[in-house]
Amino acid sequence: MSNTTYILDEKLLASNGSRFINYIIDVVTVFVLIFVFGIVMALLANLFGLNGLMYWLGNMSDFEGQILFFAILIFYYTFTETFFGRTLGKFITGTIVVDENGERPSIGTIFKRTLCRLIPFDALSFLGNRGWHDSISDTYVANKKDLEKEVKLFHEFNLIGSNEVI
Repeated sequence: MSNTTYILDEKLLASNGSRFINYIIDVVTVFVLIFVFGIVMALLANLFGLNGLMYWLGNMSDFEGQILFFAILIFYYTFTETFFGRTLGKFITGTIVVDENGERPSIGTIFKRTLCRLIPFDALSFLGNRGWHDSISDTYVANKKDLEKEVKLFHEFNLIGSNEVI
């Protein structure tokens, strides 16, 4: 009896260099989204005469700015990794978020992964083996093309010798 469950090979994991590039691109993307959010809110406030919103945008405290940053960060990572398996940074570096079987994680797992990014010094956790947001959520970042080839080869190999049903 052959094993029909693929287990991710560590040779497919993204390098720390790719992970660092992902991080930089994604942080810049979150700041761009915050900027766009501010512009859209200001335009809407101006358009509909919402003076209170304009005042709030112009006088936002550091704490409110941090809350806005975290809210947009959570939205960005959860949305992109749930629906695409990748963030903008991962698209550029050719990597993807997967579980141990090389499949797209559930939305709950992605949300857990995203919340783990809020742990202080999570970005520095990559100086060790795996980052905390990976290890806590049981996810991996792999090279997309190499993973697809490996999974296809695995399933084709499992078809060898199987009885064909007509």
